[in-house]
Amino acid sequence: MTGSSAASGPEFNGGSLPTPRLQPLTPDSSLTSALGALKAKALLKAFGFQTVNDLLSHYPRDYADREVLRPLNQLTPGANITVIADIVSVREKRMSSRPGTIVEVVISDGGGEFLLTFFGKSSQQWRLDQLRPGLRGSFSGKVTTFQNRSQLANPSYKTFESEEEEARDDPAVRLRHKPLIPIYAATAAETSWNLQTMIDQVLQRVGNLPDPVPQDMRIEHGLLNHTQAIRWIHSPDNPKQWKAAEETLRFTEAWVLQCALMQRHSLARERRTRPRVPTPGGYLERFDATLPFVLTVDQEICAAEIASDMARSGPMNRLLQGEVGSGKTVVALRAMLAVADSGGQTALLAPTEVLAAQHLRSITALLGPDLAAELMPTLLTGKLPVAQKRKALLRTVSGQSRIVIGTHALLSDTVTFFDLGLIVIDEQHRFGVDQRETLRLKGAQPPHVLVMTATPIPRTIAMTVFGDLDVSTIRMLPSGRQGIRSVVVPMGENGALFGRVWASLAQELALGRQGFVVCPAISPAEIEEVPADLVGIEPSHGEKAGPLFNVEEVLEGMRGVPTLAPYRLEALHGRMTSDEKDRIMRSFAAGEIDVLVATTVIEVGVDVPNASAMVVLDADRFGVSQLHQLRGRVGRGSVPGLCLLVTNSRAGSPARQRIGDVAATLDGFVLAELDLALRREGNVLGDLQSGDGSKLRFLRVAVDGDLIAEVRRAAFHLVTGDPGIRTNEALRNAIARRLNDSERSWLNKG
Repeated sequence: MTGSSAASGPEFNGGSLPTPRLQPLTPDSSLTSALGALKAKALLKAFGFQTVNDLLSHYPRDYADREVLRPLNQLTPGANITVIADIVSVREKRMSSRPGTIVEVVISDGGGEFLLTFFGKSSQQWRLDQLRPGLRGSFSGKVTTFQNRSQLANPSYKTFESEEEEARDDPAVRLRHKPLIPIYAATAAETSWNLQTMIDQVLQRVGNLPDPVPQDMRIEHGLLNHTQAIRWIHSPDNPKQWKAAEETLRFTEAWVLQCALMQRHSLARERRTRPRVPTPGGYLERFDATLPFVLTVDQEICAAEIASDMARSGPMNRLLQGEVGSGKTVVALRAMLAVADSGGQTALLAPTEVLAAQHLRSITALLGPDLAAELMPTLLTGKLPVAQKRKALLRTVSGQSRIVIGTHALLSDTVTFFDLGLIVIDEQHRFGVDQRETLRLKGAQPPHVLVMTATPIPRTIAMTVFGDLDVSTIRMLPSGRQGIRSVVVPMGENGALFGRVWASLAQELALGRQGFVVCPAISPAEIEEVPADLVGIEPSHGEKAGPLFNVEEVLEGMRGVPTLAPYRLEALHGRMTSDEKDRIMRSFAAGEIDVLVATTVIEVGVDVPNASAMVVLDADRFGVSQLHQLRGRVGRGSVPGLCLLVTNSRAGSPARQRIGDVAATLDGFVLAELDLALRREGNVLGDLQSGDGSKLRFLRVAVDGDLIAEVRRAAFHLVTGDPGIRTNEALRNAIARRLNDSERSWLNKG
């Protein structure tokens, strides 16, 4: 019997190697032909594996060393161990704190006893049937301590009905002669033991695996061939072997990824569209003549790069990144006017109604009354009244509106453009690839695409996540900005500091300025989920326990503070209707409201130069980039900014360090690198932008920047000369295998 395997049976018992007359396997061989239908079905259900390559790409997550063979009475907490022992006793009991059961198994190797615990949401009778007293087995897991007693919690295991079965099938017999034992990510049905047995079985039948890395490149970098790397990563004899295998597979990951991105970039440039060039005396020339300020050098360079792209017959695909308040909008508007000069339209896609409305106001103001009347910037959101929406749709389909600004409503089937020449996507990370593709297909010809972000992107992310885009960067801020002073307020150490927070806010208001107070929740019953830029960061001990600050209670409390009583305080959050949010923002921009008590709905797009004070409550609830974005709402004009980061996290905790790092610098590019170092990078193809976890196994963009840059240059030269990668079949097939359906679709979009 095979323990902890719901799909166990005769198919899993035999450990004999395949006979020599079986056909050699290739990476694309089906697991049915490699392992049989029963095992193939089980692997498909557990992991989605279908081919030999899928299984061999399931690399060990760790290795256990010879400590695995120590006696039970010598095991040390924290060690990853594998033991061979007899089952002494088994019992099941109900959990007292939550529904479910615990199965406790005592094992012995003759020199000592050890506890195994298995947690389940319901009865585990099937496990009791597998783990019967008197059976011998192999047990693998990490030693932990509970109530001063060492144990293995939910270990992988394999039991044997007889000594003959153990001698024949037990991988641990071989492990006695192996210093390193691979440990695989497993499931209850498919244990690490099962996976190792099946991978061993497949490796016996594969020949030389095709190598996607060219031989000269492999020799230059001292890499293993692909076959050796796969064998050593799954079955190393010593740490040197698995380190060499890991280095080779890291390089291979980078190489395949960059070639895929370069191929995508090359194919996109082969498409044809209509060049968009400004006309003499046209909208763009008139706009530049009346612009009341001078563009910064960075703005001029970015504008020239965009103009050059749009003058070509291939569609532009460019990323415009810049600090909060660096002037990306005016650069994007110049591109919109070049499109309008050619008779075309621009669709500006924003993630929120607040930001879309802000864009409408700022673009209308920049254009001035005459150009605005001719170009007719139009807002289109899902919550517009029926009459207004009908008017907006007519302006869009007729081409009367040359600039259409909206939210996800722009993606609706009811929205049709007369001549969509440019798509501008603000805060692009808020949109998935399918949404962007839906908008792109609304053009009769492929439109030019400009994506913008106010969250500076680390160099390595730009080379991976946005590797198919040309990148323009605005680092300089417009002249006249007074800067922002950031202060960490450690409430957990001194509760009296709260009074000083409100006193500082009142001082700013007394000078005729305005402010924001940001909370992580709307009400006590509406607590936010973990913000996107905290995903992947381990929670910090010492962060605030209990209820978080919320808009409703904070607003009520502030109205009771004597120094704040004379001022007009209002709430702004996502539960409000579109009309309510727009009314509040207009009143705030007009100076009719002194303080907005808000959620992160004000994170992007709110541009009120008179706002000078930002108070972020429970700052440890926000990540680095989000705090930087929030802080960017103040100090946007000639008024200096003040940002108070209020936290209950203890000194020395990761959360306090994170907040302190934000307070220490205003350079968003420095903070972006810090943010990347704190977080996992996510899946860098396709599904990445809908939040799935990383599919990179060894490559880490946070630390492998030099490798990625070097490989990218080589990939550029290869793909430039051979866009279809016809000269390297192994690489072409590796790219195809690397991409799932959604990723492959993503690479064909642009």
